Amino acid sequence: MSGPQLLVHDRKDNVGVVVVEGLTAGTDMLCVVTEDDSSFQLTSAADVPIGHKVALKDLKAGDTAIKYGEDIGKVIADVPLGGHVHTHNLKTKRW
Repeated sequence: MSGPQLLVHDRKDNVGVVVVEGLTAGTDMLCVVTEDDSSFQLTSAADVPIGHKVALKDLKAGDTAIKYGEDIGKVIADVPLGGHVHTHNLKTKRW
């Protein structure tokens, strides 16, 4: 694959966004940080749909998910490095 599979917006982020269809567990992803155009590799621990998030480190229940350098919600179930982050394990803090 020529382009990245995962985009990370800010160096402070602990989640990135899948930008390809059909990402499967075990995929060695090219991850690009848009803030500084740097890149790194990460293996997906799960099948993750396009537009959904992937944990950039082990996240524990009670942690804050950071995207765009901002708090986007509270982790409600542990997520391993490379794991799928979505409504089943992340809730907004707004209500």
